[in-house]
Amino acid sequence: MRNWLAVFSVLLMLGGCVASKPFNPSKKFSPKELREDYDIFRASLEEAHPSLYWYTPKDSMDYYFNLGKSKLNDSLTESGFRYVLSSVLSKIRCGHTSVRPSDAAAKYNGPQGLSFPLFVKAWPDTVVVTANLNRKDSNVVRGVVLKSIDGKPIAFILDSLFSFLSADGYNTTHKYQTISNGSNFRTLYAVVFGLKQKTPVEFIDTAGNLRTAMLSLYNPRADTQRRATRPAQVLSKGERKRLELEQVRSLRIDTTLHTAFLEVNTFTKGACLRGFFRRSFKEIERKKIPNLVVDVRGNGGGSVILSNLLTKYIADKPFVIADSLYALRRSSTYGKYRNNRLVNWLFLEFLTRKRKDGRYHFTLYEQKGFKPKSRYHFKGTTYILTGGNTFSAASLFAHSLREQEDVIVVGEETGGGAYGNTAWLIPDVTLPHTGVRFRLPLFRLVIDKNEPKGYGVQPEIPAPPTVEAIRKNEDYKMEKVKALIRDRSGQ
Repeated sequence: MRNWLAVFSVLLMLGGCVASKPFNPSKKFSPKELREDYDIFRASLEEAHPSLYWYTPKDSMDYYFNLGKSKLNDSLTESGFRYVLSSVLSKIRCGHTSVRPSDAAAKYNGPQGLSFPLFVKAWPDTVVVTANLNRKDSNVVRGVVLKSIDGKPIAFILDSLFSFLSADGYNTTHKYQTISNGSNFRTLYAVVFGLKQKTPVEFIDTAGNLRTAMLSLYNPRADTQRRATRPAQVLSKGERKRLELEQVRSLRIDTTLHTAFLEVNTFTKGACLRGFFRRSFKEIERKKIPNLVVDVRGNGGGSVILSNLLTKYIADKPFVIADSLYALRRSSTYGKYRNNRLVNWLFLEFLTRKRKDGRYHFTLYEQKGFKPKSRYHFKGTTYILTGGNTFSAASLFAHSLREQEDVIVVGEETGGGAYGNTAWLIPDVTLPHTGVRFRLPLFRLVIDKNEPKGYGVQPEIPAPPTVEAIRKNEDYKMEKVKALIRDRSGQ
């Protein structure tokens, strides 16, 4: 078996050495190519996605599949094709099922053209500008509340953008947060509504006045303002690794507040979390810190093993993370289009068991109780900070601890579902003509059948954004937690 795996690995590496053509973002694919890719896209989902009809009935999904294909009568660029697929996938209501650029498009670093200039923070009924790339614009600045763009109410704009975004069930917190992440709003707005050199916007300024202004597109070539740059600092490989790890997980202890702040932005295996958790909880115990804040607002998930490990340091009794966990099948007619095909097949073949319902269950995790850690176990009060980016394994962490008496969840509804999700093994399917990829989760995980279906883990103490906090660039969730700690300790 080892020799066979070695040969297979070499073949994979050789296959990866084939030179690829430079990516051309303007290249268009014929309707025939698009439809053939689309047929593989649909058939792959219908064959293997275990929650395709979890929230949307089959007749409705058939309608959306057919509607998507009807948009392929003309040639499209890869970008245009991706957004057709995204509009269909959003109807499944699965946050782990999403479209990704082709490998060539993902690596493309060509010249940037005109773009919509605004970054925003969005939540129900409110969209606040957080930055304007046109730095000389003295009207539409950070803190203004957008009311309309190009005559379209901001609620209509958000609703239109949401139709391209995937989320677990009926969760909108994750969609609002996705719109607020990076350049997502700018990119989606351009795709859905197009770009104009001058666009009228209506907004409420920082003094509370309703105003209008003309918004210009951002032109990176015309932006002559350049900050003085220093020669890049040469870092050793070890130093670069240390800085990278500090960005995804860190521990800070505030002795005045008697609180440890543990920020965990991922549960991926490359983050060296086992040793980090052990050292962190050892230090917390040594310094006898009574309060712990676990910040998972930026944690999109990763390994359930690592999520469970963190839970074990805090849980006061055994916990269960899966009422049921199963896949529909072990093999696939379209397996040649998937990555990690061998690894996933081995997992399904040797670690799942077919039950009377005809599904392949991963029994190792179904109804299994995980025991808390005994060494360096935290016995004080834990505050878990959550938000729309808290997803997948991070939602499992919050859900497992939420009902514990000495644990308080603060913030917003998690982006990941509390009832369940579709994830675990998630190969990329690469469509042969366009190279566009989409994520295809193979397992349905019912976390807690007693939870309301289609929503995230709810905070015990809400800490939603406010316009004033965004204007002041305040960390409103963290300030809420600190206030709670001071109140409980009488400071």
